[in-house]
Amino acid sequence: MIRVLHVIKGLDAGGAETLVLLAVANRDRSSFDVEVAHLLPTHVALKPAIEAEGAAVHDLHAVPSWDPRGLGRLRRLVVEGHFDVVHAHSPLVAAGVRVVARSLPRSRRPVVVTTLHNVWRSHHVAVRAIDRATCPLDDLRLAVSDAVRRSVPGRAGRDVVTDVQGVDVDAIRARADRAGVRAELGFGPDDLVVGVVANLKPHKAYEDLLAAAATVVASDDRVRFVAVGDGPLHDDLLAERDRLGLGDRFRFLGYRPDATRVLSGFDVFCLSSRHEGLPLALMEALVLGVPAVVTDVGGTGELVTDGVEGRLVPPSRPAVLADALVEVLADPDRRAAMGTAALRHGDGLRADAAAARAEAHYRRLLAHHGT
Repeated sequence: MIRVLHVIKGLDAGGAETLVLLAVANRDRSSFDVEVAHLLPTHVALKPAIEAEGAAVHDLHAVPSWDPRGLGRLRRLVVEGHFDVVHAHSPLVAAGVRVVARSLPRSRRPVVVTTLHNVWRSHHVAVRAIDRATCPLDDLRLAVSDAVRRSVPGRAGRDVVTDVQGVDVDAIRARADRAGVRAELGFGPDDLVVGVVANLKPHKAYEDLLAAAATVVASDDRVRFVAVGDGPLHDDLLAERDRLGLGDRFRFLGYRPDATRVLSGFDVFCLSSRHEGLPLALMEALVLGVPAVVTDVGGTGELVTDGVEGRLVPPSRPAVLADALVEVLADPDRRAAMGTAALRHGDGLRADAAAARAEAHYRRLLAHHGT
Protein backbone atom coordinates (compact mmCIF):
# COMPACT_ATOMS: atom_id res chain seq x y z
CA MET A 1 0.00 0.00 0.00
CA ILE A 2 1.38 3.42 -1.00
CA ARG A 3 1.00 6.06 1.73
CA VAL A 4 0.37 9.65 0.62
CA LEU A 5 0.20 12.77 2.79
CA HIS A 6 -1.35 15.92 1.37
CA VAL A 7 -0.16 19.09 3.13
CA ILE A 8 -2.08 22.35 2.79
CA LYS A 9 -2.30 25.66 4.62
CA GLY A 10 -5.93 25.32 5.75
CA LEU A 11 -9.11 23.38 5.11
CA ASP A 12 -11.64 26.13 4.44
CA ALA A 13 -13.99 25.61 1.52
CA GLY A 14 -11.73 27.11 -1.15
CA GLY A 15 -10.64 25.76 -4.51
CA ALA A 16 -7.33 24.13 -3.55
CA GLU A 17 -8.82 22.70 -0.38
CA THR A 18 -11.75 21.19 -2.25
CA LEU A 19 -9.38 19.66 -4.79
CA VAL A 20 -7.56 17.93 -1.93
CA LEU A 21 -10.90 16.57 -0.73
CA LEU A 22 -11.63 15.32 -4.23
CA ALA A 23 -8.21 13.64 -4.45
CA VAL A 24 -8.97 11.83 -1.19
CA ALA A 25 -12.48 10.84 -2.25
CA ASN A 26 -11.41 9.52 -5.65
CA ARG A 27 -8.26 7.64 -4.63
CA ASP A 28 -7.62 4.05 -5.60
CA ARG A 29 -8.43 2.57 -2.18
CA SER A 30 -6.90 -0.78 -3.08
CA SER A 31 -3.47 0.79 -3.58
CA PHE A 32 -3.31 4.08 -1.67
CA ASP A 33 -3.65 5.15 1.96
CA VAL A 34 -4.13 8.92 1.98
CA GLU A 35 -4.01 11.38 4.88
CA VAL A 36 -4.13 15.18 5.08
CA ALA A 37 -2.20 17.69 7.23
CA HIS A 38 -3.03 21.39 7.56
CA LEU A 39 -1.12 24.28 9.10
CA LEU A 40 -3.88 26.55 10.41
CA PRO A 41 -6.04 25.18 13.26
CA THR A 42 -8.92 27.59 12.70
CA HIS A 43 -9.58 26.81 9.01
CA VAL A 44 -11.20 23.38 9.13
CA ALA A 45 -14.56 23.53 7.31
CA LEU A 46 -13.69 20.55 5.08
CA LYS A 47 -12.20 18.38 7.84
CA PRO A 48 -15.43 16.38 8.47
CA ALA A 49 -15.86 15.66 4.74
CA ILE A 50 -12.26 14.43 4.44
CA GLU A 51 -12.60 12.25 7.53
CA ALA A 52 -15.87 10.86 6.17
CA GLU A 53 -13.82 9.56 3.22
CA GLY A 54 -11.71 7.52 5.63
CA ALA A 55 -8.67 9.80 5.66
CA ALA A 56 -7.05 10.99 8.88
CA VAL A 57 -6.61 14.76 9.24
CA HIS A 58 -3.64 16.15 11.20
CA ASP A 59 -3.49 19.68 12.65
CA LEU A 60 0.11 20.95 12.52
CA HIS A 61 -0.96 24.02 14.50
CA ALA A 62 1.38 26.44 12.78
CA VAL A 63 0.33 29.95 13.85
CA PRO A 64 1.49 31.93 11.99
CA SER A 65 1.80 29.57 9.05
CA TRP A 66 5.62 29.91 8.99
CA ASP A 67 5.94 28.91 12.68
CA PRO A 68 8.96 26.54 12.74
CA ARG A 69 7.25 24.36 15.34
CA GLY A 70 4.83 23.35 12.60
CA LEU A 71 7.77 21.96 10.64
CA GLY A 72 8.80 19.89 13.64
CA ARG A 73 5.31 18.44 13.90
CA LEU A 74 5.29 17.74 10.16
CA ARG A 75 8.64 15.96 10.41
CA ARG A 76 7.39 13.72 13.21
CA LEU A 77 4.23 12.97 11.24
CA VAL A 78 6.17 12.03 8.10
CA VAL A 79 8.57 9.81 10.05
CA GLU A 80 5.98 8.09 12.22
CA GLY A 81 3.49 7.75 9.37
CA HIS A 82 6.02 6.16 7.01
CA PHE A 83 4.67 8.18 4.08
CA ASP A 84 5.97 7.37 0.63
CA VAL A 85 4.74 10.60 -0.99
CA VAL A 86 4.19 14.05 0.49
CA HIS A 87 2.11 16.25 -1.80
CA ALA A 88 2.25 19.97 -0.97
CA HIS A 89 -0.29 22.55 -2.07
CA SER A 90 1.00 26.13 -2.50
CA PRO A 91 4.59 27.41 -2.62
CA LEU A 92 4.94 28.37 1.05
CA VAL A 93 3.71 25.00 2.28
CA ALA A 94 5.90 23.26 -0.30
CA ALA A 95 9.04 25.03 0.98
CA GLY A 96 8.43 23.60 4.44
CA VAL A 97 7.77 20.13 3.05
CA ARG A 98 11.03 20.24 1.08
CA VAL A 99 13.06 21.20 4.14
CA VAL A 100 11.46 18.41 6.16
CA ALA A 101 12.07 15.82 3.45
CA ARG A 102 15.72 16.78 3.05
CA SER A 103 16.27 16.54 6.80
CA LEU A 104 15.56 12.80 6.63
CA PRO A 105 18.01 10.06 5.66
CA ARG A 106 17.71 9.21 1.99
CA SER A 107 16.38 5.75 2.80
CA ARG A 108 13.44 7.32 4.66
CA ARG A 109 12.91 10.35 2.46
CA PRO A 110 9.50 10.57 0.76
CA VAL A 111 8.86 11.67 -2.80
CA VAL A 112 7.91 15.37 -2.80
CA VAL A 113 5.23 16.66 -5.18
CA THR A 114 4.03 20.26 -5.32
CA THR A 115 0.86 21.55 -6.96
CA LEU A 116 0.69 25.23 -7.91
CA HIS A 117 -2.92 26.36 -7.71
CA ASN A 118 -2.56 29.99 -8.74
CA VAL A 119 -0.52 32.20 -11.02
CA TRP A 120 2.96 33.18 -9.84
CA ARG A 121 2.26 36.89 -9.36
CA SER A 122 -0.58 36.14 -6.95
CA HIS A 123 1.95 35.14 -4.29
CA HIS A 124 3.84 37.53 -2.03
CA VAL A 125 7.33 38.41 -3.26
CA ALA A 126 8.89 36.69 -0.22
CA VAL A 127 6.95 33.49 -0.95
CA ARG A 128 8.16 33.57 -4.54
CA ALA A 129 11.75 33.96 -3.36
CA ILE A 130 11.44 31.01 -0.97
CA ASP A 131 9.85 28.86 -3.65
CA ARG A 132 12.55 29.78 -6.17
CA ALA A 133 15.28 28.88 -3.68
CA THR A 134 13.85 25.50 -2.66
CA CYS A 135 11.96 24.25 -5.73
CA PRO A 136 14.89 22.13 -7.05
CA LEU A 137 14.17 19.81 -4.11
CA ASP A 138 10.82 18.80 -5.64
CA ASP A 139 10.54 15.47 -7.40
CA LEU A 140 7.60 16.82 -9.43
CA ARG A 141 5.94 20.21 -9.84
CA LEU A 142 2.38 20.35 -11.15
CA ALA A 143 0.27 23.33 -12.24
CA VAL A 144 -3.52 23.29 -12.40
CA SER A 145 -3.57 25.07 -15.77
CA ASP A 146 -1.29 26.02 -18.63
CA ALA A 147 -1.66 29.64 -17.56
CA VAL A 148 -0.32 28.84 -14.10
CA ARG A 149 2.55 26.84 -15.61
CA ARG A 150 3.48 29.64 -18.02
CA SER A 151 3.36 32.24 -15.25
CA VAL A 152 6.25 30.68 -13.29
CA PRO A 153 9.58 32.22 -14.37
CA GLY A 154 13.12 30.91 -14.54
CA ARG A 155 14.18 27.74 -12.83
CA ALA A 156 11.06 27.76 -10.66
CA GLY A 157 9.09 27.16 -13.85
CA ARG A 158 11.43 24.55 -15.27
CA ASP A 159 9.84 21.13 -15.73
CA VAL A 160 6.45 22.19 -14.30
CA VAL A 161 3.75 19.87 -15.70
CA THR A 162 0.18 20.98 -16.35
CA ASP A 163 -2.34 18.73 -14.65
CA VAL A 164 -5.90 20.03 -15.12
CA GLN A 165 -8.04 19.03 -12.17
CA GLY A 166 -11.63 17.86 -12.15
CA VAL A 167 -14.80 17.75 -10.09
CA ASP A 168 -17.30 15.08 -9.11
CA VAL A 169 -19.41 15.37 -12.25
CA ASP A 170 -22.07 12.81 -11.33
CA ALA A 171 -22.55 14.10 -7.78
CA ILE A 172 -22.81 17.73 -8.96
CA ARG A 173 -25.48 16.87 -11.48
CA ALA A 174 -27.33 14.75 -8.93
CA ARG A 175 -27.50 17.76 -6.56
CA ALA A 176 -28.93 20.11 -9.21
CA ASP A 177 -32.22 21.64 -8.07
CA ARG A 178 -32.95 24.62 -10.29
CA ALA A 179 -36.65 24.92 -9.42
CA GLY A 180 -36.06 24.39 -5.71
CA VAL A 181 -33.26 26.95 -5.49
CA ARG A 182 -35.19 29.60 -7.36
CA ALA A 183 -38.28 29.05 -5.22
CA GLU A 184 -36.20 29.21 -2.04
CA LEU A 185 -34.62 32.50 -3.11
CA GLY A 186 -37.93 33.96 -4.29
CA PHE A 187 -37.14 34.12 -8.01
CA GLY A 188 -39.92 33.76 -10.54
CA PRO A 189 -39.80 31.97 -13.90
CA ASP A 190 -39.10 35.23 -15.76
CA ASP A 191 -36.27 36.40 -13.52
CA LEU A 192 -32.76 36.20 -14.96
CA VAL A 193 -30.28 35.19 -12.28
CA VAL A 194 -26.58 35.99 -12.56
CA GLY A 195 -24.60 34.22 -9.88
CA VAL A 196 -21.07 33.96 -8.55
CA VAL A 197 -19.54 31.43 -6.17
CA ALA A 198 -16.34 32.92 -4.76
CA ASN A 199 -14.85 34.02 -1.46
CA LEU A 200 -15.14 37.72 -0.69
CA LYS A 201 -11.44 38.46 -1.17
CA PRO A 202 -9.64 41.26 -3.05
CA HIS A 203 -8.51 39.24 -6.08
CA LYS A 204 -12.11 38.27 -6.86
CA ALA A 205 -12.73 41.97 -7.69
CA TYR A 206 -16.32 42.02 -6.46
CA GLU A 207 -16.30 45.79 -6.74
CA ASP A 208 -16.05 45.37 -10.53
CA LEU A 209 -18.96 42.95 -10.50
CA LEU A 210 -21.05 45.36 -8.42
CA ALA A 211 -20.29 48.18 -10.85
CA ALA A 212 -21.26 45.95 -13.78
CA ALA A 213 -24.41 44.83 -11.98
CA ALA A 214 -25.55 48.43 -11.57
CA THR A 215 -25.43 48.83 -15.36
CA VAL A 216 -27.07 45.48 -16.08
CA VAL A 217 -30.05 45.87 -13.74
CA ALA A 218 -30.68 49.36 -15.13
CA SER A 219 -31.05 47.81 -18.60
CA ASP A 220 -33.38 44.95 -17.60
CA ASP A 221 -35.51 44.85 -14.47
CA ARG A 222 -35.75 41.03 -14.65
CA VAL A 223 -32.08 40.58 -13.72
CA ARG A 224 -31.03 39.57 -10.20
CA PHE A 225 -27.51 38.93 -8.88
CA VAL A 226 -26.55 36.36 -6.25
CA ALA A 227 -23.15 35.86 -4.57
CA VAL A 228 -22.30 32.71 -2.63
CA GLY A 229 -19.24 32.97 -0.39
CA ASP A 230 -17.86 34.77 2.62
CA GLY A 231 -14.65 36.55 3.47
CA PRO A 232 -12.94 39.64 4.88
CA LEU A 233 -14.55 42.12 2.45
CA HIS A 234 -18.13 41.28 3.45
CA ASP A 235 -18.97 44.57 5.16
CA ASP A 236 -17.21 46.73 2.56
CA LEU A 237 -19.04 45.01 -0.29
CA LEU A 238 -22.43 45.40 1.39
CA ALA A 239 -21.71 49.10 1.77
CA GLU A 240 -20.71 49.39 -1.90
CA ARG A 241 -23.82 47.52 -2.99
CA ASP A 242 -25.98 49.95 -1.01
CA ARG A 243 -24.06 52.95 -2.33
CA LEU A 244 -24.84 51.80 -5.86
CA GLY A 245 -28.52 51.46 -4.98
CA LEU A 246 -28.65 47.77 -5.88
CA GLY A 247 -30.48 46.69 -2.73
CA ASP A 248 -31.98 43.20 -3.05
CA ARG A 249 -31.12 43.14 -6.75
CA PHE A 250 -27.68 41.91 -5.57
CA ARG A 251 -27.91 39.43 -2.72
CA PHE A 252 -24.97 38.13 -0.68
CA LEU A 253 -25.90 34.71 0.62
CA GLY A 254 -22.71 34.08 2.60
CA TYR A 255 -21.12 30.66 2.93
CA ARG A 256 -23.41 27.88 1.72
CA PRO A 257 -22.51 24.21 2.21
CA ASP A 258 -24.85 23.55 -0.74
CA ALA A 259 -23.11 26.08 -3.01
CA THR A 260 -23.19 23.69 -5.98
CA ARG A 261 -26.95 23.21 -5.57
CA VAL A 262 -27.43 27.00 -5.46
CA LEU A 263 -25.32 27.33 -8.62
CA SER A 264 -27.80 25.12 -10.47
CA GLY A 265 -30.39 27.88 -10.12
CA PHE A 266 -28.33 30.44 -12.06
CA ASP A 267 -29.02 31.48 -15.65
CA VAL A 268 -25.45 32.79 -16.02
CA PHE A 269 -22.35 32.18 -13.93
CA CYS A 270 -20.00 35.16 -13.54
CA LEU A 271 -16.49 35.78 -12.22
CA SER A 272 -14.81 39.19 -12.20
CA SER A 273 -11.45 38.00 -10.82
CA ARG A 274 -8.13 39.74 -11.39
CA HIS A 275 -6.25 36.43 -11.22
CA GLU A 276 -7.13 32.75 -10.98
CA GLY A 277 -5.53 29.35 -11.28
CA LEU A 278 -8.32 27.10 -12.50
CA PRO A 279 -11.58 28.13 -10.80
CA LEU A 280 -13.40 25.17 -9.27
CA ALA A 281 -16.75 26.96 -9.29
CA LEU A 282 -16.39 27.63 -13.01
CA MET A 283 -15.81 23.92 -13.61
CA GLU A 284 -18.95 23.17 -11.60
CA ALA A 285 -20.94 25.70 -13.65
CA LEU A 286 -19.86 24.00 -16.88
CA VAL A 287 -20.78 20.58 -15.48
CA LEU A 288 -24.27 21.95 -14.75
CA GLY A 289 -24.61 23.48 -18.20
CA VAL A 290 -24.65 27.07 -16.92
CA PRO A 291 -23.13 29.52 -19.44
CA ALA A 292 -20.33 31.66 -18.03
CA VAL A 293 -19.27 35.28 -18.36
CA VAL A 294 -15.82 35.49 -16.78
CA THR A 295 -12.66 37.53 -16.89
CA ASP A 296 -9.89 36.10 -19.06
CA VAL A 297 -7.37 35.44 -16.30
CA GLY A 298 -5.35 32.37 -15.38
CA GLY A 299 -6.97 29.18 -16.57
CA THR A 300 -10.46 30.54 -17.31
CA GLY A 301 -9.65 30.68 -21.02
CA GLU A 302 -8.77 26.98 -20.88
CA LEU A 303 -12.29 26.23 -19.65
CA VAL A 304 -14.32 28.75 -21.65
CA THR A 305 -13.88 29.54 -25.33
CA ASP A 306 -15.23 33.02 -25.99
CA GLY A 307 -18.60 32.73 -27.67
CA VAL A 308 -18.90 28.97 -27.11
CA GLU A 309 -19.47 28.11 -23.41
CA GLY A 310 -19.86 31.78 -22.57
CA ARG A 311 -17.95 35.03 -22.83
CA LEU A 312 -14.41 36.01 -21.86
CA VAL A 313 -13.74 39.65 -20.99
CA PRO A 314 -10.63 41.52 -19.82
CA PRO A 315 -10.20 41.98 -16.07
CA SER A 316 -10.77 45.33 -14.33
CA ARG A 317 -13.15 46.49 -17.06
CA PRO A 318 -16.63 46.52 -15.43
CA ALA A 319 -18.25 48.27 -18.39
CA VAL A 320 -17.08 45.50 -20.74
CA LEU A 321 -18.24 42.88 -18.24
CA ALA A 322 -21.65 44.54 -18.11
CA ASP A 323 -21.94 44.58 -21.91
CA ALA A 324 -21.13 40.85 -22.11
CA LEU A 325 -23.72 40.03 -19.44
CA VAL A 326 -26.39 42.09 -21.18
CA GLU A 327 -25.55 40.40 -24.48
CA VAL A 328 -25.91 36.87 -23.06
CA LEU A 329 -28.97 37.62 -20.94
CA ALA A 330 -30.81 39.26 -23.85
CA ASP A 331 -30.57 36.25 -26.16
CA PRO A 332 -32.21 33.09 -24.74
CA ASP A 333 -31.37 30.99 -27.80
CA ARG A 334 -27.68 31.87 -27.60
CA ARG A 335 -27.73 31.31 -23.86
CA ALA A 336 -29.21 27.84 -24.38
CA ALA A 337 -26.55 26.98 -26.99
CA MET A 338 -23.81 28.11 -24.60
CA GLY A 339 -25.36 25.97 -21.87
CA THR A 340 -25.30 22.92 -24.14
CA ALA A 341 -21.64 23.55 -24.99
CA ALA A 342 -20.84 24.02 -21.29
CA LEU A 343 -22.51 20.72 -20.43
CA ARG A 344 -20.51 18.94 -23.13
CA HIS A 345 -17.22 20.45 -21.89
CA GLY A 346 -18.14 19.57 -18.32
CA ASP A 347 -18.35 15.89 -19.22
CA GLY A 348 -14.55 15.78 -19.42
CA LEU A 349 -13.80 17.54 -16.12
CA ARG A 350 -13.78 14.44 -13.92
CA ALA A 351 -12.04 14.26 -10.55
CA ASP A 352 -11.60 10.50 -10.77
CA ALA A 353 -9.51 10.93 -13.92
CA ALA A 354 -7.42 13.63 -12.22
CA ALA A 355 -6.85 11.38 -9.20
CA ALA A 356 -5.78 8.51 -11.46
CA ARG A 357 -3.24 10.77 -13.21
CA ALA A 358 -1.78 11.87 -9.86
CA GLU A 359 -1.49 8.27 -8.70
CA ALA A 360 0.27 7.35 -11.94
CA HIS A 361 2.78 10.12 -11.18
CA TYR A 362 3.29 8.75 -7.66
CA ARG A 363 3.94 5.23 -8.94
CA ARG A 364 6.40 6.45 -11.56
CA LEU A 365 8.29 8.63 -9.08
CA LEU A 366 8.46 5.87 -6.49
CA ALA A 367 9.79 3.42 -9.06
CA HIS A 368 12.56 5.89 -9.88
CA HIS A 369 13.02 6.79 -6.21
CA GLY A 370 13.84 3.19 -5.36
CA THR A 371 16.59 2.82 -7.98
